[in-house]
Amino acid sequence: MERWRTRYFPALAEFALNGRGGLSKEMAELRVQLQGIAIDSIVHHHEESVCFLLSNADTLFLMEMLAMLRLPEAAASNERDHERLREALFDSLPLEHEKPNKFETVLQHMDSGVALFDSEGHLRFLNVQMSRLLQAPRRLLIGNSLRQLMLHPYLRKSIRMIFLRMYKEMVYHRRFHGEFQDSNGRFLLISILQIEELDGDYLVSVKDVSEYKQIEQTAFQNDKLAMLGKIAASIAHEIRNPLTSIRGFIQLLKPYLESIGKQEYGRIILSEIDRANDIIYEFLNSSKPSAPMKQTLKVASLIKDTVLLAESEAHMKSCELQYEIYDSSISIAIDVKQIKQVLLNIVKNAMDAILEAGDQRKGLILVSASREGRFAAIRIRDNGKGMDRQTLSRLFDPFFTTKEQGTGLGLSVSYRIIRNQGGTIQVDSQVNEGTEFMIYLPLVEEKE
Repeated sequence: MERWRTRYFPALAEFALNGRGGLSKEMAELRVQLQGIAIDSIVHHHEESVCFLLSNADTLFLMEMLAMLRLPEAAASNERDHERLREALFDSLPLEHEKPNKFETVLQHMDSGVALFDSEGHLRFLNVQMSRLLQAPRRLLIGNSLRQLMLHPYLRKSIRMIFLRMYKEMVYHRRFHGEFQDSNGRFLLISILQIEELDGDYLVSVKDVSEYKQIEQTAFQNDKLAMLGKIAASIAHEIRNPLTSIRGFIQLLKPYLESIGKQEYGRIILSEIDRANDIIYEFLNSSKPSAPMKQTLKVASLIKDTVLLAESEAHMKSCELQYEIYDSSISIAIDVKQIKQVLLNIVKNAMDAILEAGDQRKGLILVSASREGRFAAIRIRDNGKGMDRQTLSRLFDPFFTTKEQGTGLGLSVSYRIIRNQGGTIQVDSQVNEGTEFMIYLPLVEEKE
């Protein structure tokens, strides 16, 4: 970094703290180093320094420095440069000191991000919500051109890429509306309008529609499960009866197959028929799980029973299975058999994910239960291979699986069971870090 940049901030800080004018030692040394430096560079560095200093002395300090630079030996070449410096000086004032009118106050409290660009592409206004979406201070963005925003160091790369894509859509395809997804998984709906009443300025609005997308995906998921139910009923009727007949004839042929030394063929055929029957059984459960036979029990008891049933298999797969009960008094009214089926299915998936990681890591599965508002929260976390966003988006889809021998029905059945009992199920996962399933079931109202 150039030496004058390292000296600028101490001089600014000294000026703000002491509030004294004149040529101090710091400013005298800085003056020597500023000889020959472009005025634009000084103003730009000053604005960056003020962001960290957050002092009321910033304007006075810049005036002092510019006054020194306007001495005969360091004067600017013409009045146009000084006019630009004066404008930059007033632009550097903190936005919080400006008194907004009532219309601007309304814009600041909107749940959508709003920004205003002039006809030359310079950002003139943005509200607080837009600043939050961009994850950058408003003061550092206002006044920048579109090109400067594309290269702005305070804007994340994913945000700048969205700007670029939207600009291309507008210029090449004349599309002024678009839906984009950022690196955090948020869905952003962006619209651009050119308003004649504002002298041709461009109004950009951005709305986070992630919650609406989740509702849409839930409705789409329910539609797919309903369609699956109709398919499952038809398959069960058409295939189960022929399979039963085939299995019976194979059993009758077993003595003959043994006599000719082909008993292995019979065993394979019977195992494959049983596997087909298991798939049909899962179809039936996914189409219409049996009506819940609810009973009230402590969540702690449910967790302990689940861990007891799964710990032997976890031990065989070199996985450590632990549980934590943060509130042993919470109770829920559920179909115990169905909920245990869900919990065991998720725990077994966690074991498979740890084995598939393939890096000799020590497997750990933690099952916990706590109270969250009106719900009992059951969390199952593992340190397996994790999942990417594409896999997460299809996790509860019927027939979707990442396992070679999987049917893709286990989690769709679990999703349906939890929904039928008034609960919700969510998943959070990071590749190579692990996965956490969160199941929320309504608490039983405590009677006095």
